[in-house]
Amino acid sequence: MQQMEVKDNGLIIEAESLSFSYEHQESLNLTLNDINFKVEKGEFIALLGANGSGKSTLARQINALLPLQRGKLLVNGFDAGIETNMRDIRRACGMVFQNPDNQFVSSLVEEDIAFGLQNYDYPQAEISSRVAQVLEMVGLPGFEQRNPGFLSGGQKQRAAIAGVLAVDPDILILDEATSMLDSEGRKEVLETVQRLHREHHKTVVMITHYVEEAILADRVCLLSAGRIIADGSPREILTQPALLDQTQLTAPFAVRLFFELANKGVNLPEIPLTTNEIVRQLCQSK
Repeated sequence: MQQMEVKDNGLIIEAESLSFSYEHQESLNLTLNDINFKVEKGEFIALLGANGSGKSTLARQINALLPLQRGKLLVNGFDAGIETNMRDIRRACGMVFQNPDNQFVSSLVEEDIAFGLQNYDYPQAEISSRVAQVLEMVGLPGFEQRNPGFLSGGQKQRAAIAGVLAVDPDILILDEATSMLDSEGRKEVLETVQRLHREHHKTVVMITHYVEEAILADRVCLLSAGRIIADGSPREILTQPALLDQTQLTAPFAVRLFFELANKGVNLPEIPLTTNEIVRQLCQSK
């Protein structure tokens, strides 16, 4: 496989003509089909699509959990086509999965976080301070001696994020990380992710089928049948109900309400993304 030329161009992820099949490399039944995808350092990207669209497979390719089959992929300057780069790519990409219970390896939060640090030969004398630091980052200070099994859903997922953050990855990948949480847990996790992006300048790749979550991103890549069919700002992508219908997704509530009001003769100046936006427009139109 030809090695992709490494360039210092501000990009942290570069995929060119990326295709993947779970059957075998030559199969025509592709889960990813000719993906071209670039992420700048510090961006917050939402990979949005229905179940089976290929978004989780793309995340696993980026994190080197699935082998490169066709195309080219650079992650943090490392060519994913070179086997010896796998460890560096996985360290650069912190992956948070759907079920936090599957990520815990210990009955104590501090031991779970320390596990990753020990695997990467972090100095033993500094591990305790690093554990405290990442727990502070996710809003769980003082949770070192807690048992992950007795935490709330949102706390579990934030503890899982802390374990990922411990080795200081450049990229944080969240694969449907809120789908098993209640509304309060989802809020806790999303606020944590936004803070990590804003204050700690983490590049975030969030895989989701919730359109409301995609509103938080800088950019939305809409996937369907293994292809990226649209790529733009949340306002550009999520205000198009017909486009979202192609992927079996429903536009945000504020967008749907905008069009319902328009059908009844109530015309607002622009399509809102959030409830606050539509409330503000309605108040201003009186």
